[in-house]
Amino acid sequence: MTDPRRRVGVPTWIYVPALAGAAFVLLPLLAIVLRTPWSRFLDLITSEASREALLLSLRTSATSTLLCVLFGVPMATVLARSEGRWLGVVRSLVLLPLVLPPVVGGIALLYTFGRRGLLGETFEVLGVQVAFSTTAVVMAQTFVALPFLVVSLEGALRTAGQRFEVVAASLGASPTTVFRRVTLPMVLPGLVSGAVLAFARALGEFGATITFAGSLQGVTRTLPLEIYLRRETDAEAAVALSLVLVVVAVLVIGFARQGRSAL
Repeated sequence: MTDPRRRVGVPTWIYVPALAGAAFVLLPLLAIVLRTPWSRFLDLITSEASREALLLSLRTSATSTLLCVLFGVPMATVLARSEGRWLGVVRSLVLLPLVLPPVVGGIALLYTFGRRGLLGETFEVLGVQVAFSTTAVVMAQTFVALPFLVVSLEGALRTAGQRFEVVAASLGASPTTVFRRVTLPMVLPGLVSGAVLAFARALGEFGATITFAGSLQGVTRTLPLEIYLRRETDAEAAVALSLVLVVVAVLVIGFARQGRSAL
């Protein structure tokens, strides 16, 4: 008698498009490895400009990820645990940066926080300049990365349901206690996954950053901007730095998977 489990396996034909998709993703990465000038690799990635760009990217991406967690957890909780017709509109607006071209997000931020922006004049009166500063880099990264955390965490909240939260509330726990002691631990893997996605997106941000923050070495020139500029003057350096960015992204995702498995 045929084992029923064999009949619910993966169809043989589906491996063809799956392998084609994998090749489409992996071949360009392989091309970067093959074109990397290994004889000059260390010199290229340890130049002063390269080190400043990498450190700035890591620092601003970490900061923007913290902001994504600070804003994204409440936003995802409200979207997952509330009811009403307005939720669809709010969700669409929150997730809008996912589909907007990043340069459009940069322009929106510029006309909001720039010198002549909606809130920029108020900041100018207070002596604070937001645009074309390291703060602008963090804001641009947060703008484009926040929806990734919200989507991941909202999905985890909906999948987990509210059964344990209802039990805790029936035992007398306050809403804050339920959220802190039940909800957050229950969806921690989804939160970790969303935070990693947000960090990776922030690390690779380009369009909104160059539009809102500019490209000032040591101040706003992150690694993607440095790669773009090097592409015009030193193609080998651009390839080497691209490989560094790929390796950092792979390490981040790998650590996240291990952490999620441990949870």
